[in-house]
Amino acid sequence: MLLPWLILIPFIGGFLCWQTERFGVKVPRWIALITMGLTLALGLQLWLQGGYSLTQSAGIPQWQSEFVLPWIPRFGISIHLALDGLSLLMVVLTGLLGVLAVLCSWREIEKYQGFFHLNLMWILGGVIGVFLAIDMFLFFFFWEMMLVPMYFLIALWGHKASDGKTRITAATKFFIYTQASGLVMLIAILALVFVHYKATGVWTFNYEELLNTPMSHGVEYLLMLGFFIAFAVKMPVVPLHGWLPDAHSQAPTAGSVDLAGILLKTAAYGLLRFSLPLFPNASAEFAPIAMWLGVIGIFYGAWMAFTQYDIKRLIAYTSVSHMGFVLIAIYTGSQLAYQGAVIQMIAHGLSAAGLFILCGQLYERLHTRDMRMMGGLWGKMKWLPALSMFFAVATLGMPGTGNFVGEFMILFGSYQVVPVITVISTFGLVFASVYSLAMLHRAYFGKAKSQIASQELPGMSLRELFIILLLVVLLVLLGFYPQPILDTSHSAMSNIQQWFVNSVTTTRP
Repeated sequence: MLLPWLILIPFIGGFLCWQTERFGVKVPRWIALITMGLTLALGLQLWLQGGYSLTQSAGIPQWQSEFVLPWIPRFGISIHLALDGLSLLMVVLTGLLGVLAVLCSWREIEKYQGFFHLNLMWILGGVIGVFLAIDMFLFFFFWEMMLVPMYFLIALWGHKASDGKTRITAATKFFIYTQASGLVMLIAILALVFVHYKATGVWTFNYEELLNTPMSHGVEYLLMLGFFIAFAVKMPVVPLHGWLPDAHSQAPTAGSVDLAGILLKTAAYGLLRFSLPLFPNASAEFAPIAMWLGVIGIFYGAWMAFTQYDIKRLIAYTSVSHMGFVLIAIYTGSQLAYQGAVIQMIAHGLSAAGLFILCGQLYERLHTRDMRMMGGLWGKMKWLPALSMFFAVATLGMPGTGNFVGEFMILFGSYQVVPVITVISTFGLVFASVYSLAMLHRAYFGKAKSQIASQELPGMSLRELFIILLLVVLLVLLGFYPQPILDTSHSAMSNIQQWFVNSVTTTRP
């Protein structure tokens, strides 16, 4: 019974934030913090209890933690939630970054605090629903539902970008991209359900039953593309990434933390959970294309990051580059690469969140994100430049951080399957060092390029320092001792690999 509460608590907490704004601006903040603290505590409790194992019986997944409640029996739709190691880790990451998103927006948001925290909580509740839903209709419901509050978060509390684009423009672009791709996935889901009905005479949206749906190769390939397009837009995969830089550059800090740290991971999760197991033959045939798209994303993201002067847009493009490694890992069919992808998703969530939070703190002091107006900040601000350097080199895969472990496992596992693609993608790390050093040089070194950058600036508060140091500790801990994450994700990744690799030779017509 704990699984529904992981979703309900953020929704209830968000509604309370909205309704209690009349009692003072601090009330919604504390309710939001307590709400995400409870959600994180529930996730950690499930982790400590060990109720996340996943096994197979005749090709059907057997979940240790599961919740089923009939919803629309006529069409086989139910509130079906299940937990394995992969979804558990993503839920815990969501809870953790949710707490930090509330803390980092503590002083940033000055208007409509109640409605702001309503949207923030509902985004997080929708994301957790995506990670737990096993019924395909319920999955799509949460997939679409988390996009609406993100639109409001960008449109109402966003910032004007250095290139003059407005927050409404960015929010609208984000909404159109995600809604259009979501419609493609909805068509694919309905088509899959109809194909299953024609074969069995049973209407169902149950993932477990849809796994073994007999279909022709052509139909399977088209349905796989429907799922892939939706996930590729959210991941994002070049050339479907157009919404990301604008959304990041205009979003408030909490919105950027959610976007980079959590929402991008829902796409990788969707590929692993649904696309590969449901359409193994089509996915195997499509794998070379997907992996080359990952390679293109690695280099394109790195190059675009290097050319940016808006520091938030630079960080946004690094996400395009780093998620390219995850995309390559997903389509290798390698257990080692799969577990590396999990580590990389967690490490990227932590490091990207750290960079965006530091960027928000920099903006509060300078009132600009244009690095052409910065420079010479190293000796004028306490802690912030040094911590920025840590997160910049962490994103490069510095040994001793979780990013290094994730990238090493991905490259090592991928090399055994696709050595040429792996060797080429490795050079992306060289380009990553270029844009990271360029960011540090433009923002913190050299001469001050504006009057405000030449002044003595306030250092970090205890709240700001706590947020960043917590992320530093977690990244280093993940780098030196990733075994708990590997143990937790092992059974889930092993089963996904079996569904993908072993099903490729099945006798679908």
